[in-house]
Amino acid sequence: MGEVMTRCPATIEATATVAQAQVLMRELQIRHLPVMRGEELVGIVSDRDLYIMEALAGVHRELVDVSEAMTASVYTTTVDAGLRDVASVMAAKKYGAAVVMRGSHVVGIFTVTDALHYLVELP
Repeated sequence: MGEVMTRCPATIEATATVAQAQVLMRELQIRHLPVMRGEELVGIVSDRDLYIMEALAGVHRELVDVSEAMTASVYTTTVDAGLRDVASVMAAKKYGAAVVMRGSHVVGIFTVTDALHYLVELP
């Protein structure tokens, strides 16, 4: 997993706003952000989650915290996990990303885009 994941991914604090998350995602051209509360992983938010939240009537993206848009149950894996195993779970559960952990620390993220880049580079 270590050779195909995105290392040291951008993260966002749970108290950041939906607007801040959208700006960060646009600037970095990414679709998933692990959500942190200090050093603890508490969720993951996708661009789709943010768009859904923004589309709700009466929701102001500058006032709503990311914690209200995130998915709290995060698929996590380890650096030594097998790519086939991780991809199998992601496909079966229709996950767009897996957060890669070393102990309690986020060290990477593996997304469907990472998987496609890996496939393109195969001989």
